[in-house]
Amino acid sequence: MAPDINHHELNGKRVIITGGNSGIGLVTAKQLAAKGANVLIAGRASDKTETALQSINAEAVTPARNLAVDLGSLASVEALIESVQREGEPIDVLINNAGCFPTKAQTTEDGFELQIGVNHLAHMKLTLGLLPQLLSAPSARVITVSSMLHKKGTIDPTSFKTTERYNAQTAYAQSKLANVLFAFALARRLEGTSVTSNALHPGGVRTDIVRDLPWIVRMLIGLVFISAERGAETSIMLASDPAYQSVTGRYFDQGKEASAAKTSQWMLRRKRRCGAKVSRC
Repeated sequence: MAPDINHHELNGKRVIITGGNSGIGLVTAKQLAAKGANVLIAGRASDKTETALQSINAEAVTPARNLAVDLGSLASVEALIESVQREGEPIDVLINNAGCFPTKAQTTEDGFELQIGVNHLAHMKLTLGLLPQLLSAPSARVITVSSMLHKKGTIDPTSFKTTERYNAQTAYAQSKLANVLFAFALARRLEGTSVTSNALHPGGVRTDIVRDLPWIVRMLIGLVFISAERGAETSIMLASDPAYQSVTGRYFDQGKEASAAKTSQWMLRRKRRCGAKVSRC
């Protein structure tokens, strides 16, 4: 069951969602827009995106629009940042939702392995670039969609710019661990400000992120995994529920707070030891 969202809590709130043209991103965009948020999806300009906007706007209070971006290009991400900055409006919610899972090795325009490049580096650049707009809001939330598979990940910087010995699951787990580490690091850096940062696992969701897998695997996933509607519930909760306005540096698994990977816990322990003096840590 989707979270019960009070219309007035979202009225006029400016929300940016990467990957808002399909899967849980589309469901999240539709529900937040229907409750009054000014939703901006960030994705490639395409027929798919136009169809998604029509679906969102069928029930939107304020018409949603697309911020054209190719997350496989850091120059494109920079152009999006500059475009948003020129508009000069605060951002109330940033949902780092887009992701990819290519079964065969690919690279971004900048030469990074595709999963670390799209799933992590592009979103890290986007978030840091939009910090002035987030900080200018009365309160703002950064929500990063990770995966429970981050617990199987390790960070190997030597793999960022090579596709030798590529393993799709290993690369995915690494990118999702990087998501959680970044979400926690951002929370620590922004402690004492009006911006919160949390990460989540949406559940095993039937989305087109698995489009490159063999058809038999996709069929089995379709039978076992949850719907995009259920998968979007945690993102919607963290974006809209007043109870989470001041909650930061946490990891959620299908609507409930959970423990993140042990390799990410040092950041939280360090935060507690440093207290308010995070700039010295």
